[in-house]
Amino acid sequence: MALRSRASARKNQRLAAVLAGLVMLGVAVALVLWALQDSVDHFYSPTDIAEKGLGPGTRISLGGLVAEGSVSKAADGATVLFTITDMENTIAVSYLGILPDLFREGQGVVTRGKLNQQGMFVAEEVLAKHDETYMPPEVADALKRSGKWRHAEDAAQ
Repeated sequence: MALRSRASARKNQRLAAVLAGLVMLGVAVALVLWALQDSVDHFYSPTDIAEKGLGPGTRISLGGLVAEGSVSKAADGATVLFTITDMENTIAVSYLGILPDLFREGQGVVTRGKLNQQGMFVAEEVLAKHDETYMPPEVADALKRSGKWRHAEDAAQ
């Protein structure tokens, strides 16, 4: 009888250890996901922002084309102001920093940052690709959905 109770006690200890391990694993996964939620940027085009009505302070990636004639410097001389368009909607962007060498009007860009209270997008980062024929996939998809953009290879046909 004593042998049977020892075996039963060991079995209960193993079960308790496995359950405790699963609970700790669940807590660890929850903590990792909670910590990463602020570092995940969702990609939006200007039309997506207009349709979804995103509020100020939401961290996102905004992509599209730099609108022709929209690039200027703010009064402080360091902040660059420009407009991003997906040929359907536009959104004003403010960026304090050094722009990529290939940043120019008509170029596809992806910016990361937040919308402010006035509806302007305050960019923390501006990305442009080194190949002049490159269009970021997210930007190309957004422009294709709007029916306003064709890749240079498509236009040649």
